[in-house]
Amino acid sequence: MHRRRRTALILSAAAIAAAPLLTACGSEAHPGAAAVVGGDRITVAQLESRVNEVRAAQRAAIPDDAQYSQAIAKSGTLTRSTLHTMVLDKVLHRAAADAGVSVTRRDVQTMRAGLEQQAGGKKALEQGWLQQYGVAPAHLDDSLRTEIEAQKLAKKLGADMNAPEGQATFWKALSAASKKLDIDLNPRYGTWDVDKNKRADSKTPWVREVTDAGAAARDQA
Repeated sequence: MHRRRRTALILSAAAIAAAPLLTACGSEAHPGAAAVVGGDRITVAQLESRVNEVRAAQRAAIPDDAQYSQAIAKSGTLTRSTLHTMVLDKVLHRAAADAGVSVTRRDVQTMRAGLEQQAGGKKALEQGWLQQYGVAPAHLDDSLRTEIEAQKLAKKLGADMNAPEGQATFWKALSAASKKLDIDLNPRYGTWDVDKNKRADSKTPWVREVTDAGAAARDQA
């Protein structure tokens, strides 16, 4: 999983012992889709909207042009990492549903209240999540819901996420879920490395790469 994954408490730890999870293939049969997960399309427009929300939040938080440019440079693969997150969220949700795990609104509110207290307030939490995990404030609750879902799934599986065996158990459940979802990843955004369980840049020279460097240039125009 991508190192900037905002569900750091569970999923980042699990990535250490990640088992083969997804496969990637062309998406010619799904025009306009960045990915198709279980028959549900993640459209290019949806992906770009999510990325633009992050960039807008970064711009609002960093009015200084030089500092903003540095922030853009540090998150130059935002489009690809965001798609990775959107796909993996769906895989996790399916695994949780298969295990009979659910997350309530109260669960999210409780976690958020605790994190806001630790961070020093709502604004501080939102800025911290934006800087560390590339999550726009509008999607913070969604991010927390995913974090809770991962924690509950690990508990339901009896998986100790501090131990290799527990991590393997966790990823085995996600692997089973991903097989049911039949995921197609648009080669524009790379391929899925089944050994390392993360998105990888495409090595096919005929694929037109759309990079965040171009987005940054447009931001500066």
